[in-house]
Amino acid sequence: MTQFARSKVELLLIGIFFVLLLVSLLLFLPPSVSGSAQLSESEEAIERGKYLVIAGGCISCHRGEDEEESFAGGLALVSDFGTFYAPNITPDMETGIGSWEAKDFLLALQHGRKPGGGFYYPAFPYRAYAGLRDEDVLDIGSYLMSLEPQRNAVSEAETPVWLNRWAMVGWNLLADISEADTETFDDELVARGAYIARNLGHCSECHTPRNAVGILDANREFAGATLGEEVIEAIDAEALSEWTTNNFDLFMLIGMKPDGEFAGGDMNDVIEHNTSKISDEDRDALAAFFTRHNQSE
Repeated sequence: MTQFARSKVELLLIGIFFVLLLVSLLLFLPPSVSGSAQLSESEEAIERGKYLVIAGGCISCHRGEDEEESFAGGLALVSDFGTFYAPNITPDMETGIGSWEAKDFLLALQHGRKPGGGFYYPAFPYRAYAGLRDEDVLDIGSYLMSLEPQRNAVSEAETPVWLNRWAMVGWNLLADISEADTETFDDELVARGAYIARNLGHCSECHTPRNAVGILDANREFAGATLGEEVIEAIDAEALSEWTTNNFDLFMLIGMKPDGEFAGGDMNDVIEHNTSKISDEDRDALAAFFTRHNQSE
């Protein structure tokens, strides 16, 4: 090989190295979030945050094992990919989120990243929370930081050897590629319902089927799914074709379907801790969103 040919090969290898380095940095470095964001101690922000936490159903996963009204965590989520334990999200300095700042809430909820830059598993629905407005995330953080600290060290996730937190780099990349464009709405009530359902309430996390690696099938939004041995009902246009907005509103309030049957399984917790406690306006918005395909009441 001539000196010129060797030089070309060396330059090519150097170029490949720097491209791979750049790609690695883009994938592994924490995303940029607002450096000027601040949590608030105002009563208004804390009350808004409390409402958003209720609307987001956070207590269903993060409630304490002994104190159901606390957010001390510890409940196990058993899945095909291992067992995940909901973390303590009270402001305890050692076992909770007591050291978190505003940017940490933005990184966690909108990007699935830990304060130190590590990755959360998608058992934490950050893919849905990614669509939350900054002000809503900060109000949620303001409320959580106002809570009484609860000491509760939660176990680490129990996953197969091949599934570690760094594997989330590839998983997130595949999820980005698979993500479909979501329709937007001019109707303010329907748009509000879409925001609650798709982002804050993260309804897709249970009601949308997943592929072999656990990524939501965006083309079958709300078409029903199977979680372990539990079959989650579809809540798409076809499944709700005969529901009126009043039917859906009543279901969100007390869990009763149009045929007189009541919700079962984990949906009971969602109704008890979440949808029955949100405002009438937001239940109307959810009903408007989910029954938007129907032409008559």
